[in-house]
Amino acid sequence: MDAAPAAAPTPTDAPPEGSAPPAQAEGSAAQAAPSRYESQKRRDWNTFLQYLRNHKPPLTLARCSGAHVIEFLKYLDQFGKTKVHISGCPYFGHPNPPAPCACPLKQAWGSLDALIGRLRAAFEENGGRPESNPFATRAVRIYLREVREAQAKARGIPYEKKKRKRTTTTISSAVTTATVSTVTSTSSNNPTNGAGVSVPSDVPTATPPNVTTATTSV
Repeated sequence: MDAAPAAAPTPTDAPPEGSAPPAQAEGSAAQAAPSRYESQKRRDWNTFLQYLRNHKPPLTLARCSGAHVIEFLKYLDQFGKTKVHISGCPYFGHPNPPAPCACPLKQAWGSLDALIGRLRAAFEENGGRPESNPFATRAVRIYLREVREAQAKARGIPYEKKKRKRTTTTISSAVTTATVSTVTSTSSNNPTNGAGVSVPSDVPTATPPNVTTATTSV
């Protein structure tokens, strides 16, 4: 008896039926992955919520104010990595101290400013109203400004605000030039009076009188 024909081998690299191609699956995964900014914002938001839960007494987000936000920023100083010299330190105001000192490490002003920006956006994205945003209060802005000025003096590194480049738009206005035309009429219908002034044709011109000279014979 003849042997039965062998079944055709199934390709091992063929995707299972009903699944997306590998390139399409990678593209959808890349689209679903959050950006670095969004990931950092989510971590910052969860850290702040954990801080509120561990607060004594515990705080709710609805009762959080600008003062609580400032407390949170001061709490983060213990995890800072920026040396901020105190007023009695010999390296106070020295941008490049030649030796180490016992001054504390704090959060840099730039890090705190960026953190507040992310938390301000996260508050509104999670249902908070802009008018009740504790991260946008005047007290928080004043605190950040004081931290910036204090660190600038202590570290001897002034923080210069970046100047925005203003785009100058040149608007060309259309100037309408009035053209004055001198009307000179040489037509017989409009004779002139010798001074260049046009005289209407229906105005009769003056005829010089006839003067008769009488000759008297003596």
